[in-house]
Amino acid sequence: MTLPKLALKNLLGAGLRTWLNVFVLSLSFVLIIFVRGLIEGMNQQAERAMIAAEVAGGHIQHPAYDPYDPLTLTDAHGPVPAPLSELTAAGKAAPILIIQGTIYPEGRLFTVRVKGIDPGQRVIDVPTALLSGATASAASTAPPAPDEIPALIGARIAKTTGLKKGDTFSLQWRDSHGTFDAREARVVEIFSTSVQTVDIGQIWVPLSLLRELTGMPGEATIAVLAQGTPPPELSSWVFRGPDYFLADLKSMVAAKTVGSSILYTILLLLAMLAIFDTQVLSIFHRRREMGTLMALGFTRGKVIGLFTLEGFFHGVLAALVAAAYGIPLLAWIAKTGWAMPGDVDSYGFAIGDKLFPTYSAGLVAGTTVLVLLVTTVVSFLPTRRIAKLKPTDALRGRLT
Repeated sequence: MTLPKLALKNLLGAGLRTWLNVFVLSLSFVLIIFVRGLIEGMNQQAERAMIAAEVAGGHIQHPAYDPYDPLTLTDAHGPVPAPLSELTAAGKAAPILIIQGTIYPEGRLFTVRVKGIDPGQRVIDVPTALLSGATASAASTAPPAPDEIPALIGARIAKTTGLKKGDTFSLQWRDSHGTFDAREARVVEIFSTSVQTVDIGQIWVPLSLLRELTGMPGEATIAVLAQGTPPPELSSWVFRGPDYFLADLKSMVAAKTVGSSILYTILLLLAMLAIFDTQVLSIFHRRREMGTLMALGFTRGKVIGLFTLEGFFHGVLAALVAAAYGIPLLAWIAKTGWAMPGDVDSYGFAIGDKLFPTYSAGLVAGTTVLVLLVTTVVSFLPTRRIAKLKPTDALRGRLT
């Protein structure tokens, strides 16, 4: 009988003890793959949402613009460079004019950023088409009057301000000369998005109208490039690629990956401890068996290999058991999603109410190799005592 067959026979002959270890180890398999797949799915889901709704192919920004400093908005605008105008005409860029504003819904005061954008743009996934005259009239319960500003807002700012579709409010801003001006605005639609940075504290209005009201004809603060569009050569405006905007997201995902790894490391260590104890007890109770094998011609190396193979087969059986119930379970979660507890906005990610895990072949293969390697090493450690074992002592039931 070959060594692997003997090792498998001994393992299956242990009965319930073997299957308990296999089940615990299979839980580690499934949980490691699930947690890592959940984080990877969260990362991909957030990246897709941010790229679609905000980042696209990157931003070309006015040199004075600082998205984290609202005081720069006063000077962060200028004429759109000719190369950007050509891309805009081709539908490969969307200029956005950003100014600081104040709204007064029902007498309350809220500071907002007013963003002017072409209603016909197709660069970012924001329903700006609702800002056009015909579409806005059809979508609103009460179309904006000729002297009203059509405004598109997100669900988060709508919840904060109490505004609803069709409501009117006063909008105040400063024009290019620093003079305060105000006009009534009407909410033509409220859109929902998982990307907070295109919703919270922001109001979207038609670009041409905002340029007219502020006295900034042909000007913009930033221009969003369509995905796959190479940035033009510009002397003053600054290009920020997708990696620049996704850097914070990747850092947060990396931090959560480290934190979650503690969980499945503990589970893996518990399973390894069970296998280690099983191997120690097995060596203690099978002393005479080892002496008999050595008397029949087994070298110490083969005896050590036998016990190490038994531990290795623990991992193999655990992988098969994990596949039996893990594949349908994880496939079901990937299809239906994992509901996020509490308010998803508090997580700081552009994610929806559900997360959809992503399981790659590399993830499954890497986890399998990791568990099998750790199981084999843990199974080998207790067998080092066999190297000094004398066959005569083993036959008497003694370990030296």
